Amino acid sequence: MTTAYGPLSYVGPPPASGAWREGFDAGERRFMDVGPIDLALGGSLPEVRVAYQTWGTLNEDRSNAVYVCHALTGDSHVSGPAGPGHIVGGWWDGLVGPGRPIDTGEWFVVCANVLGGCQGTTGPSSAAPDGRPWGSRFPRVGVADMVEVERRVSDALGIDEWALMLGPSLGGMRVLEWMVASPERVRVGLVLGTTAAVTADQIGTHATQIAAIRADPRFRGGDYYDAPPGEGPHVGMGIARRIAHLTYRTETELDLRFGRSAQDGEDPGAGGRFAVESYLDHQADKLARRFDANTYVALTDAMSMFDVGHGRGGVHEALGSIRRPLFVVGLDSDRLFPIRLQEHLVEAVPTASGVHVVHSPFGHDGFLVEEEQVGDVARDALERARTERECEPLTDQR
Repeated sequence: MTTAYGPLSYVGPPPASGAWREGFDAGERRFMDVGPIDLALGGSLPEVRVAYQTWGTLNEDRSNAVYVCHALTGDSHVSGPAGPGHIVGGWWDGLVGPGRPIDTGEWFVVCANVLGGCQGTTGPSSAAPDGRPWGSRFPRVGVADMVEVERRVSDALGIDEWALMLGPSLGGMRVLEWMVASPERVRVGLVLGTTAAVTADQIGTHATQIAAIRADPRFRGGDYYDAPPGEGPHVGMGIARRIAHLTYRTETELDLRFGRSAQDGEDPGAGGRFAVESYLDHQADKLARRFDANTYVALTDAMSMFDVGHGRGGVHEALGSIRRPLFVVGLDSDRLFPIRLQEHLVEAVPTASGVHVVHSPFGHDGFLVEEEQVGDVARDALERARTERECEPLTDQR
């Protein structure tokens, strides 16, 4: 059974793209047009439409706004159940909502699908001016471009300053870009499992994932949107997802969880799968039903290009300009963004008091799994936002 959005369950061949498209059920999304944009890496987009969601109520002086920057395969659906328009439930549901660490009874929370995304904001699957999906014609986007679009969303909502801006991974990169480029607009920042400049190891992992997608014959150079279900670039994106997922988890967790066990009813010695192979197959299939291969390439490329110090005298110079409080969270088992990268942030940012270490066997994915520990840091950051509100606004001291 299907809806206008797509399958209600993970049954049958996946669509060529898991992107949200015009005419599908909007679910809890809202939309705004933010105009044309000239992109930092060259090229432009004649019009950008943004899909976003909100929770809670903005107070009279607009001082209680919190912005959540999602990670690579996230979207605007931070909190709430799966249902029409949303094939999966909120990706940070344990953190945002009534009575939760970011209590929507007190705070007005906003999250927008990122530029280049595939869940309602302009991206490769969106219609170009000629009515066809952008596909292979979609220009390269960078983290600074994503932040520029988020600034326009902020302006449209009438929010001059976010009480707290937080995000993991790619979301944390955007928080850092915000705090360097628009320091007066973020009262307190919180980054989790991220870096100020993507490393050679991460670039190599990203390049391998992108190569896997582009090598899939069904990728068709990026123009696959008219393919029937099951005929999209699922093999390539599935390989990319498997590679990525291995960096999101840890050797210890996978070994304790699966060991060398065979998948139920299968014999690896006779061509069957190990249990861990079945697990990775499932992760690949899930992503194919809710994500888009072109967006995977575009956002992964944007992460590889990220260096907050580019054009600003280097990373230390850029981070040293931050004057608002920054909370830095590292995950002690993260092998994608190891904790030394968060330690580098703390060394360079004068307002960062230290690394808040989340202890977890789950690696990079700990920011999703360890809700209690992450929630404690979020509460502390919000308390700091209340304290900062009582002080005189800081001026740009660069």
